[in-house]
This record gives sequence, structure tokens and C-alpha cells, in this order.
Amino acid sequence: MKLVSTILLGLALAVSGCAAMREARVDSDYSYRGNFRHYRTYDFVTGTGIISDTSRLGQSLREAIEQRFRAQGYRRAARRPDMLVNFRVYEGDMRFHGFDQEDLGQWIKRNVEENDDTPDDQRHGYQPVRLLLAEGTLLVTLIDVKTNRAVWNGYASGVTVPDGPMGEIVLKRSVRSILDRYRIFTEEFAKSNNGEAASESDR
Repeated sequence: MKLVSTILLGLALAVSGCAAMREARVDSDYSYRGNFRHYRTYDFVTGTGIISDTSRLGQSLREAIEQRFRAQGYRRAARRPDMLVNFRVYEGDMRFHGFDQEDLGQWIKRNVEENDDTPDDQRHGYQPVRLLLAEGTLLVTLIDVKTNRAVWNGYASGVTVPDGPMGEIVLKRSVRSILDRYRIFTEEFAKSNNGEAASESDR
């Protein structure tokens, strides 16, 4: 699976003037090997660029992701997290290889994740889709620490980051739109809320 190829460190901030924005596209894809039922903790990939950036824009992205994950029952853990979060902003148009899949929540309800022991005739096939994402793309990737594989990609196109406070607003809105595609609550959180969180993930 080519999801891992998207795990790149660094950032190219797309800063433009008043150019017209094309219609934004928000979508996601996932690995059938993702152990989504059992993820409870996360941390951010460390490295160069915006991932280690202490600027307001980098911090705004982390805060927006943390806020959403906390609302879904996930806990940030610097030591031995279940997932690592990577994010990047690509400038200009971007050709992207995604997959045509059913909603992640629906798949989790009906299936068990695949592993090396899954028989070939029981494996789900990936239906590749070639996309042209326009005028800047924010990509958020979740990595399973145990397998070191990317298990989920969420992306929003049409992300033009202006100077000043408006840039923070654009990025936070984009993160919210992307993570709306990852409405997966931790098992403990769902149980403590009498199933309300679980039913919300199906909407």
C-alpha cells in the first residue's frame, strides 16, 4: 500500500494573495490492517518543518488535532503511543493516489482488521483513485506505531494559508473538516457515554 509514501517530514506553506480558490475537496482513505478498535493514545511525529515548528501556525494545527482527539476519547502520550500523527501542507495543485472505500465507521462495524495471517480470499481489495487536489492540500496521516504503517489519510484541498490570524483560522477549519472523516471513538469513551459516542460515529 502506498500510504506510507505520504509520511514526509517538513512543510511548504501555501501563501498566496487574493487568487480565486477552486472548490475544496475533503476525503480520506484507510488501511484494512488498521487496528482502529484498539487505538487509545497518540503523539505527533517529530522532525523538521511544521511538525517541530513552534510558530503559531504549527501550534494551531496541533491544537486543532488535539482538541478533536480529546473529544473522541484519545489521550496524548509521549511514551509508547498507539498512533503517531503526521501533517503537512502542500503548495499548489497535487496529484494524489487515494482509494474508493466505504465509510470507515461502517467498515469497522462489519469487519475485523486484516493481518499477515488473513487468507487471500478474505482480503479486501483496494480500488485506486487518481485525484487532482487543487490550490494547496492539507494532509493528515495516522501511523500505527506497532506496525510502523500508515493506517489513515485525511486530506483537504483548496487550502490557501494567508498571512496573519486568518491563516490559523483556515488551518483549524481544514483540520476539523478532515477529522470529521475520522469519527472513531475509543472503546472506553464510548462505554462511559452509554454508547452515545459510538452512535455519533455512524452519522
